[in-house]
Amino acid sequence: MSGQRYTLPAVVLHWAQAVVVIWLLWLGWTMVDLPKGAERSAAYSLHKSLGLLALLLIVARLAWRRGHPAPKALATGWEARLATATHHALYALLFLAPMAGFLASSFTPYAIKFFGIELPKLGWPDEALNSLFKQLHLAFVWGLASLIGLHIAGALKHLLKRDGTLQRMLPGRLFSN
Repeated sequence: MSGQRYTLPAVVLHWAQAVVVIWLLWLGWTMVDLPKGAERSAAYSLHKSLGLLALLLIVARLAWRRGHPAPKALATGWEARLATATHHALYALLFLAPMAGFLASSFTPYAIKFFGIELPKLGWPDEALNSLFKQLHLAFVWGLASLIGLHIAGALKHLLKRDGTLQRMLPGRLFSN
């Protein structure tokens, strides 16, 4: 399987992104039901920090990929085309969702902090722009969640087929044929 595996940095970045994004999805969908107060503020602050971390991770992944192409696809035909389209859409939404969240936060009177470090904002308090970017953020997140479901379904299919595809992104030699 030499030459067919993803590089170690690509594997680490993929799984780090997966953990952060799943955490973000869970936190994002649970924090809105919290009553106003310290717990809700802490959840929103953590969500924003994790969102910025997710943005940094996708930028790092894209930079790494630029110099280190993915191994040749094992699938062919419509499955290969679907996988390629899904991966491109995942990369786009992994960038657009946190960027829209950052822009939504930029159009509020509140500071944007990355794990306690205040960052410059790209906007000013503006309820209409905040609402627009919040709606975009939500649409991108739902699209991302749907594609993650498709991605996981594809991974499970490859696990059941034991065709070698899944092992290329797993650390070590798990699930070897």
